[in-house]
Amino acid sequence: MATARGVHADGGCEEKGPEGSCPESGPHSATIPRVKLLDTLVDTFLQKLVAAGSYQRFTDCYKRLYQLQPEMTQRIYDKFITQLQTSVQEEISEIKAEGNLEAVLNTLDRIVEEGKDHTELAWRPSGIPEEDVRSAMVPYFLQQRDALQRRVHRQEAENRQLAEAVLAGRRQVEELQQQGQAQQQAWQVGALAGVFLLRAGSSCQGPAQRTEGAGGCAGGA
Repeated sequence: MATARGVHADGGCEEKGPEGSCPESGPHSATIPRVKLLDTLVDTFLQKLVAAGSYQRFTDCYKRLYQLQPEMTQRIYDKFITQLQTSVQEEISEIKAEGNLEAVLNTLDRIVEEGKDHTELAWRPSGIPEEDVRSAMVPYFLQQRDALQRRVHRQEAENRQLAEAVLAGRRQVEELQQQGQAQQQAWQVGALAGVFLLRAGSSCQGPAQRTEGAGGCAGGA
């Protein structure tokens, strides 16, 4: 029985015998780098492109030119094919550079190589979309809830500190007001006492009591 064989980027093959085994598969089978595989695919594409645009088809499209100038037709065809290949290769190179494909493919190769040593089973969907979504999203939402709760607690603590600072400032302002009022009252009392003493002294030194002597005023005091 004929067998079909094809090589994949991960080193596997499609060649299967009667029992469905791959004769070249094994722990030491060679793995084709994905960058090299991409270059091979581009080269194969260019070869098929050139084969599709053969010189025979080119001359069929330009029969009149070929009949008059066959050598010039050949040169035009060669230049056309060269420019076509160069243009395709430059376009592929720009795509690889813009997408950073070489680094991405090398990273993918490294991940595949590292995954070969893992024996545990990878996650697979259960077939029930609700449970799959719940198992994937619930841990994320719980993590977000915990983060929000921590943020709320921090904000509440900051608010309490600010409230305490405001109350302390108000108490300080009230104390200063009380001190100011006490000083004002003491100044008013001192001012009234001074005015009273001045009036009392002036009343004792009136012109009508000068002849009676200072003893009467002192006795009255």
